[in-house]
Amino acid sequence: MASWLAFSMQDLTKIGLALLIGGLIGSERELRDKAAGLRTMMLVCVGSTIFTLFSFRFAPNGDVTRISAAVVTGIGFLGAGVIMREGGQIKGLTTASTVWLVSALGMGIGGGEYGFVIAVTLIILFVLWAFPRLEAAMGKLNETRTYEVLSDRDVEFFHDLENMWKEHRLRIHFRRQAKSPKGRLTVWVVSGPPSQHDHATEWLFSNKKVIRFRH
Repeated sequence: MASWLAFSMQDLTKIGLALLIGGLIGSERELRDKAAGLRTMMLVCVGSTIFTLFSFRFAPNGDVTRISAAVVTGIGFLGAGVIMREGGQIKGLTTASTVWLVSALGMGIGGGEYGFVIAVTLIILFVLWAFPRLEAAMGKLNETRTYEVLSDRDVEFFHDLENMWKEHRLRIHFRRQAKSPKGRLTVWVVSGPPSQHDHATEWLFSNKKVIRFRH
């Protein structure tokens, strides 16, 4: 009875730590209003911990990695649920990756790797809090924009546009031409410093061959 109670208290300690770890990371996701927030991260971490504990209990002398391997596979489907396409962009990849990492931390807690789990949790929290600011700063140095330009039917104007992007030090990622009842429609995806985008916009405004454009 005493040994059973001690074993159960050890399990409860692991569950408590899983709630704490999942809660810390989930709080960051919740504050940023992400699809997988506080409760999701806590449940993922606790669930992974319990599966790991069961793998030791159900196969003490066998292959204890079978249940853990199934957790790794299953968590991929859960993470895929928070990934979505919106406005031509893929969103939710960071949250999906966080779900995957929280599951790994839960497995580490179930295996008794407390120190390692706490250290990795601190690293993850630093990345989640600090790197968005770094990405925002980098975004100010380089932006990718999609331009739709409707011009007259001058065939050579397509090459004029191509040269214009290059002169303004904007990198072309995609280009496409299409016919329009009102003229020639071209679509461009270019990237570069915001100031250069502003210069390119001024060029489009001032060019008489441009009927209208948007980005």
